Amino acid sequence: MSSAVHADRLARLRAELKARGLDGFVVPISDEHMSEYVGAYAQRLAWLTGFGGSAGTAAVLPEKAAIFVDGRYTVQVRDQVDGTLYDYVGVPQSSVAEWLGANVGAGQRIGYDPWLHGIDWARGLAHALAAKGAELVAVDSNPVDAVWDERPAPSAAPVTVHDTALAGQSAADKRAIIADWLKAKGLDTTVMTALDSIAWTFNIRGTDVTHTPVGLAFALLHADATADLFIAPEKITEAVRAHLGNSVRIHDRDAFEAALADLAGRKVAVDPDRAVAAIFTALEGAGARIERHRDPAVLPKAIKNDTELGGTRAAHVRDGVAVARFLKWMEAHAPQGGLDELSAAAKLRAFREESGALRDLSFDTISAAGPNGALPHYKVDETTNRAVETGTLYLVDSGGQYADGTTDITRTIAIGQPTAEMRRRFTQVLKGHIALATARFPKGTRGSQLDILARQYLWADGVDYAHGTGHGVGAYLAVHEGPQRIAKPSGGQAGTEEPLHAGMILSNEPGYYKAGHFGIRIENLVIVVPQTIAGAEEEMLGFETITFAPIARDLVEGALLSPAEADWLDAYHAQVLEKLAPGMDEADRAWLAAACAPIDRGAAALAA
Repeated sequence: MSSAVHADRLARLRAELKARGLDGFVVPISDEHMSEYVGAYAQRLAWLTGFGGSAGTAAVLPEKAAIFVDGRYTVQVRDQVDGTLYDYVGVPQSSVAEWLGANVGAGQRIGYDPWLHGIDWARGLAHALAAKGAELVAVDSNPVDAVWDERPAPSAAPVTVHDTALAGQSAADKRAIIADWLKAKGLDTTVMTALDSIAWTFNIRGTDVTHTPVGLAFALLHADATADLFIAPEKITEAVRAHLGNSVRIHDRDAFEAALADLAGRKVAVDPDRAVAAIFTALEGAGARIERHRDPAVLPKAIKNDTELGGTRAAHVRDGVAVARFLKWMEAHAPQGGLDELSAAAKLRAFREESGALRDLSFDTISAAGPNGALPHYKVDETTNRAVETGTLYLVDSGGQYADGTTDITRTIAIGQPTAEMRRRFTQVLKGHIALATARFPKGTRGSQLDILARQYLWADGVDYAHGTGHGVGAYLAVHEGPQRIAKPSGGQAGTEEPLHAGMILSNEPGYYKAGHFGIRIENLVIVVPQTIAGAEEEMLGFETITFAPIARDLVEGALLSPAEADWLDAYHAQVLEKLAPGMDEADRAWLAAACAPIDRGAAALAA
């Protein structure tokens, strides 16, 4: 799309702001549920600026504007957003509050949509603007929507029942757990706004957000184990109504704000990280007694039960067959030429669909050839689509949504002969991956305490990667799920100080990115599991790897591996062969056996 289109949209927004008596406005990627991924109706930043990333914000003033992104999108934002219209601002080095504080004047009124921002963000920005004599103004309706022609409507698709046979626990039991938590805290009600928490608590799934199986809804859960669910009536089928039962009262989603007024005088738990500012304002106006607590579904949702773990293991084997067949196909076809990032991603999806069990992808496939692989969160489209060329690396980060589990896997392969630098960096990433996969740690360990294991071999060479090492993953839910996370303790990333519990699923995905040349990432999912160690004086945990697909042996520099690391790689590949071969035909099994053959032990022994 031409920059002229986005220049026109920016001009129309400025005219709308002027008509409303506003001097500026903040446009985030967000929805009324503080979701990471949002429905098409809420993609205001993409419509206004052209930016296609999953995290970012714009601030618009009468004479200038800025777009704020983190290190994942430093290159992408420059490719997609016109620098003559917007300043590029990196976070966390700077912030919306800092930029506005430097650019507003006394008496100016800056608008924000209180249904798209958290309460602490709003109060922090209001304080920063007040220091300059300016004012933060909550708008009654979003001015972007007023100028967005043909804005998509929120999805009207019905939600479906997520059967207890897959969930491992009934919705009534989950409500009872939350009710017990409320009573223990002396609370009457909790406000639930996170879409994946609502889907988990009520054992329902939906199609309202691309790649995340959730339905647009709010909920109030009470200490008597009853609940009020606010959802568009056309989304509730008779089967869903019967599943929810009499203890769940169903209301129109539009009635949610008014219902908050009925909580006057009650002690209400609200999660400031997941509930928007408008909810706090409504509760305060009603006279509710607000207590800040984390959404009580977050931790039990993250700690998977045996049924969920069994399902996700099965989903990963099914998914691994598709990924392995794709890798075989790439090995045969990529060197011949004619492939590009889009066609490769489409072929991978086709392999997944052949199982007959795929419900959706778990996120937009990162299909990255050559220098595009150096963009960790690259998203291919018609304008960025690059040919897969000999002499380059190809990185593919992808996943599937299945009724029994959510997958997320990254593999990096060489197209033709890799360089010595490619092999060295790949092997350093692999060594870090193995170090994390084999870690044993005492109960209570945080993700921040493990992160260095994956980075140590890169750090020894003076290089690093600018993203976290591991994120939580849902059970047929969000591919990025909190509260657990493996990442550096600095940088303000949530979850790094969350203790890891048995049953949590995380990714293990160290990487390396050489700007303008290539990217490398190796990602498997792991389950936190108890460890039995003879003579142990502490309760210990470790990881069970559940992702199965070959790791590119031609990119491994065997001389850099210790014997123990070589043993891990050979044992992992033996598992891959054992798990995937039964689901393949004879030709695919033969290829898989070769791809999973032991590495050269003589070369590995040199590292001893």
